[in-house]
Amino acid sequence: MALMGGTIVSELYPPDRLGKAGRALSAAGMDALLVTPGADLRYLTGYNAKQLERLTCLVVPRQGDPVLLVPRLERPAALASPAAELGIEIIGWEETDNPFALAAQRVTAAVNGAPERVGVVNRMWAEHALQLRNALPGTAIELAGPVLRQLRMRKEPAEVDALRRAGQAIDRVHRRVGEWLRPGRTEAEVGRDIAEAILAAGHTTVDFVIVGSGPNAASPHHEVSERTIERGDMVVIDIGGTTPDGFCSDCTRTYVAGGEPDPEALTYYAVLQQAQDMACDAVKPGVTPEAVDGAARSIITAAGYGDNFIHRTGHGIGLESHEEPYIVAGNTEPLEPGMAFSIEPGIYLPDRHGARIEDIVVCTEDGGERLNVVRRDLVVIPG
Repeated sequence: MALMGGTIVSELYPPDRLGKAGRALSAAGMDALLVTPGADLRYLTGYNAKQLERLTCLVVPRQGDPVLLVPRLERPAALASPAAELGIEIIGWEETDNPFALAAQRVTAAVNGAPERVGVVNRMWAEHALQLRNALPGTAIELAGPVLRQLRMRKEPAEVDALRRAGQAIDRVHRRVGEWLRPGRTEAEVGRDIAEAILAAGHTTVDFVIVGSGPNAASPHHEVSERTIERGDMVVIDIGGTTPDGFCSDCTRTYVAGGEPDPEALTYYAVLQQAQDMACDAVKPGVTPEAVDGAARSIITAAGYGDNFIHRTGHGIGLESHEEPYIVAGNTEPLEPGMAFSIEPGIYLPDRHGARIEDIVVCTEDGGERLNVVRRDLVVIPG
């Protein structure tokens, strides 16, 4: 943390990001960037604004000073956030104002005329994007993702530290799974205990809890159900949350609920563990996400389970659980230091069982660092 103007400003949200965004949109040939609540706004300003029908919008012109438009009743929250330390004007608009017209006026004033191209963040609500388009007739409204992705994708050291803390927090939950997972309990019961533990471990929100037992373990995005866990079930537990820093955790381990699993499960779990290790070992600057995906997929395919690995190997993570870069065939953009992503190959046998191993990995100057360190072998829970 650093002191600015007598108040504490987080190193996670440094003041130079708005300047970087302005230069990036200028290089992309855009006249302005319009940013509504979500991860992009938090990244640029540190303001974790509420998603409301009332417009909150950061206007970043190619030239000139950014301005943050907020409903008047939300202005105290904006002033209490790191955004207040950035030296930008924070305008509270009245209930009788047209905030979309106000945003358009700021853009046109900054470019001294009708803007040609304006970028809006990818997660902007359609009702806001359409009203902004109406307020800027003749202007091409485009997605700002290509501008912001290059900034957000490469994490700064403080961001990596935040992801490391998030990884440590979710690891603490996995170490306690033996307290809750046992035959005779339902997935939902286990999931409730895990959700409470995610908060107790230091997260502010629970983003997801997957407890897939038996045949449900073969469904990668199964959540929880009232299915009773049986002795010898393979159980995939994929959990994550958001920390007070705003950064996300995500880690998957596979367990056996007492007894012995199907012998084939032991066979393919060994293959899966090798595949995950190979993919993690492949991470280094200059290697493509496609190559990392291929490192895992080649092992699984050679063992005869290629058709049972039905999703990409991973996804980027930071202020969102899923962001760029995506670790998938076809992504040939080389990895760079600071890029953080999951490596999570899985093998799924429909209507029988399945398994997945997931760690968050950050690309370093000379390789990759796993941010999750909890044991990766197939954990048999007594019971």
